[in-house]
Order: sequence, then structure tokens, then C-alpha cells
Amino acid sequence: MTGRRGFAVGHLRGVQLGAEIREYMERIESTFEPFGGQWLVHGTQPEVVEGAWSWDVVIIAFPSIEAARRWYFSDAYQRILELRSEHAESHVVLLESVRDDYRAAETIAKLFDG
Repeated sequence: MTGRRGFAVGHLRGVQLGAEIREYMERIESTFEPFGGQWLVHGTQPEVVEGAWSWDVVIIAFPSIEAARRWYFSDAYQRILELRSEHAESHVVLLESVRDDYRAAETIAKLFDG
């Protein structure tokens, strides 16, 4: 694969389990599947190897960053968003992967060689 994938990464803490979170979890897959989304991380406990961590992590992969954006801002997802956001402290970011042939030297050059 030479394309750059997109990811939705969520950090959640203090999730108030109840009817709203259950409904959110029951409905979310149907909102991201039309955009090619698939679970990468969901419902697993992180193994903390440095520092402190009190967050749950969710990662959904998409074929592209554009697909991730279309999903997040879609009517279907926006209709269920408050079911989660009103019942958990959360931070969500959309990220684009590096190319398959990416090397750290590219970022070093940007940061230090200007």
C-alpha cells in the first residue's frame, strides 16, 4: 500500500456507562462503515510502559484522511456524537499516516535544516 491512510483517534476518560453510551456503541459502526472505516483499537486496556495513563484509547482506520473527515462530519455521526461527548471526557483527533516509504530524516530536515 503506497497511499496514506486516515485515522480517528479518541482518548476517553470517566465514561459514564449507561443507556446513552450503549446506544452510541451500538450505532457507531454503521456511521463509519460507509466511509471504509474499521476498528483498529477498541475496548482494550493500554499497557503503560512510560508515565501515567488514565485514558481509554479508540482508533478507527480509514482509507484516507478525507474519508475520516467525511465520516466525522457526516450527518449520521453528528447525530450520535452527543451520546458520547455528554457522558465522557474525550479528545478526538484525525491523523494522516506517513507514506510507506517515509523516513525520519524527512522530518529531521524540516525541523533542523529548514
